[in-house]
Amino acid sequence: MSINNTISIIVPAHNEEKSIYTTITNLHKVMGQTEYTYEIIAVNDGSTDNTYEELQKADAQVIHNNYNLGYGASLKLGIRHSNFDTIVITDADGTYPEEEILKLLDNYFIYNCDMVVGARTGENVNIPLIRKPAKWCLTTLAKYLTRIDIPDLNSGLRVMKKTSVIPFFNVISPGFSFTTTVTLALHCNDYLVRYIPINYLKRQGKSKIKPVRDTIDFFQKIFRIVMYFKPLKIFAPIALIPGFFGLVFLIRDLIKMNLAQTSILMLLTSFMILSIGLLADLIDKRLVIITNIEK
Repeated sequence: MSINNTISIIVPAHNEEKSIYTTITNLHKVMGQTEYTYEIIAVNDGSTDNTYEELQKADAQVIHNNYNLGYGASLKLGIRHSNFDTIVITDADGTYPEEEILKLLDNYFIYNCDMVVGARTGENVNIPLIRKPAKWCLTTLAKYLTRIDIPDLNSGLRVMKKTSVIPFFNVISPGFSFTTTVTLALHCNDYLVRYIPINYLKRQGKSKIKPVRDTIDFFQKIFRIVMYFKPLKIFAPIALIPGFFGLVFLIRDLIKMNLAQTSILMLLTSFMILSIGLLADLIDKRLVIITNIEK
């Protein structure tokens, strides 16, 4: 059995009784026409409807959480239980066309990627209007922090290398921002990530995302990931604010020949913030070097 021919598909599901059976059936239909050896692992994340019963009818390995752990936690659990290094994740709500997986797998193996993301930029994309402003803000912030053009930060359809993702499990979110944080973790550490345009269909059933709470959570997780891997991206802009005003006030004081405490305090504050950022960056680089040596 070739290692390039083995796939683990992880499907987290929380109260998806209307679509989970169809999703699993369609996955078998698509993958059964290929030469891939594959397994489907469905994680029933404490569903309170008939999701578990529907999964008993489907041809899949089922992991049952007694209570709701979260989207990311369910994916981590499924990935840990998987038998193969090539991981496909997709949603159980019918939004991601199963045939799109084949395009992602082709790119994954051809370019030997660490992750291939199905970017929801195809011809048929049904993203609710209420999510678009927050999605744009998150993507813009992520682009600034990583200096990488990210077409879709939190797509739920992607192929990833298990050995590339598991080392970051301690910083990857257990909630809906799993996809956001895994994207940033790989980009910040210079892993090879590609984006392939896909369609995105209207979901079946009710969305679990809470726009305000989950958007705030996404922002928090972005800052957390960047603080882990590129702390200067956070500290340097913050240090510039008191530094700029301190310099302006210092020039004003020198012109007036009357040096005030305000300008000195602002410049010292700027210096201290920047110093903390530099120290954090040095610690991060040292940990990366130690990790590479141990490998």
